[in-house]
Amino acid sequence: MSLLSKANKEALTSPLNLNNPVVVQVLGICSALAVTAQLEPAIVMGLSVTIITAFSNLIISLIRKSIPNRIRIIVQLVVVAALVTIVSQVLKAFAYDVSVQLSVYVGLIITNCILMGRLEAFAMMNKPWPSFLDGIGNGIGYAIILVIVGFFRELLGAGTLLGFQVVPDWCYEHGYVNNGMMTMPAMSLILVGCVIWVHRAYNKDLQ
Repeated sequence: MSLLSKANKEALTSPLNLNNPVVVQVLGICSALAVTAQLEPAIVMGLSVTIITAFSNLIISLIRKSIPNRIRIIVQLVVVAALVTIVSQVLKAFAYDVSVQLSVYVGLIITNCILMGRLEAFAMMNKPWPSFLDGIGNGIGYAIILVIVGFFRELLGAGTLLGFQVVPDWCYEHGYVNNGMMTMPAMSLILVGCVIWVHRAYNKDLQ
């Protein structure tokens, strides 16, 4: 089978749009509320989930035939927990400030319904390479939404992007004021709702 066969391409690209885990399946909303006040932690969380989803899918797919059905969820949790621990330690070693911003939310990736859903629905029933691509696709699809929400929340809420001021001083001198509501978790939910609305309006076949 070709590494980029039609089925494999579908597994990789479908979650980016027509089967996006956040705006279509409405999964992973909680972390979208928690880590998107600034763009940098949103990017890091998206990358972390992508890495963990891809490699947990790969590992579970490799050992799926040897996992007793009655303990499959426990095995999945152990694999995810190990990967989450590795990612958490790497963040603390190389991006400590971001890991502090993300706080407990990196550890809570283990409960992310996107992760467990893909392990149960895809990795347990498919070969390693398609499972790996499915994990990458779903992780990137999730990360895209976090980045969009984080972009607008930081830009409109603080006038910065990645910590750098992008709204010029003359705007403030002429009366522009940052929207403090953008830093509140409720606004992330509203922004996610707007993204879902735009996505559904563009993809009318999803109605």
